[in-house]
Amino acid sequence: MSELLTRMFFGGFVRLHILYHATKEDIFGVEMMEELARHGYEVGPGTLYPMLQKLEEAGYLTSHAEVVGGKTRKYYRATREGAAALEATRAKLRELVKEVLEDRPPRPSIESNRRKGSS
Repeated sequence: MSELLTRMFFGGFVRLHILYHATKEDIFGVEMMEELARHGYEVGPGTLYPMLQKLEEAGYLTSHAEVVGGKTRKYYRATREGAAALEATRAKLRELVKEVLEDRPPRPSIESNRRKGSS
């Protein structure tokens, strides 16, 4: 899989995956890399940690540090805004799945129907 393909398409999937897990429980980097790898996304720390930072800067995640085994670990959790963004994205994702995977394009809009009737 090319890096361009990953950046162009899968980056959004990875962010959604992160946000999904962060709405369920506190997450941390290494754990998320393992979870993403389970789904076929080979995301290294140089990609994941900037994503986490940007999601936090955007207000979708919040973080806190804890000492675990003598090392500081940063945990992330979705904010209300993050949970709302995930919920809004779910609706768009359902629509996309119907169209792309099930080959069921959306029904024509009311405006499209009007134009057909007036021709």
